[in-house]
Amino acid sequence: MRFRVRSGFVVAVMAVTAIASTATRAQEEGNPERGEHLANTCLGCHGVPNYKNAFPNYSVPKLEGQHREYIVLALQAYRSGERSHITMHSQASSLSDQDMRDIAAFFSREPLKPDAQPVGQAPEAAQVCVACHGQNGVGITPQYPTLAGQHADYLERALHDYKKGGRKNAIMGTFASQLKDSDIRVLAEYYSRQRPALQTENRPSTILTADND
Repeated sequence: MRFRVRSGFVVAVMAVTAIASTATRAQEEGNPERGEHLANTCLGCHGVPNYKNAFPNYSVPKLEGQHREYIVLALQAYRSGERSHITMHSQASSLSDQDMRDIAAFFSREPLKPDAQPVGQAPEAAQVCVACHGQNGVGITPQYPTLAGQHADYLERALHDYKKGGRKNAIMGTFASQLKDSDIRVLAEYYSRQRPALQTENRPSTILTADND
């Protein structure tokens, strides 16, 4: 009888541990359903195809298909000020780490896979990029952003920010500082053509684009 009681206790503990582990993993990975609700504010800009940042003028980035972990890191960087953008700092400052994980889980439900051939010939300046961003612009680890199909003018702006210190990242800052403006333009155009491509997560019941006045 004692053995049966002890065995039952062990089974119960294992079951509780498994449930707790599953709950912890779900919390760490984010809840896409909760994230969809939280992302309503994000979609005011990121959910409108061809929407532009007002000043300076460049396309708001596509998020659908981006790596979950990278979205969280980007939001944390906007919150801390490592990335300089008044609107994004304001939005990110209102979010907890769990909010960020949930929002990221919503946008990254189907992250792009690095299983396609590159489109076109990679420019010489891209030889350093592929070590992190892959041959076709899909980040090789979840912490590295996918660039494939992203707006060219957004990529160009991001590289200039790294070059000038608007985004603080030792690796990207060093790399970008060595690029000429012409190199940045070519790199941005190359990665914007890669497939599979990031997409704009359309706002629910919205068919407007920035081209519709």
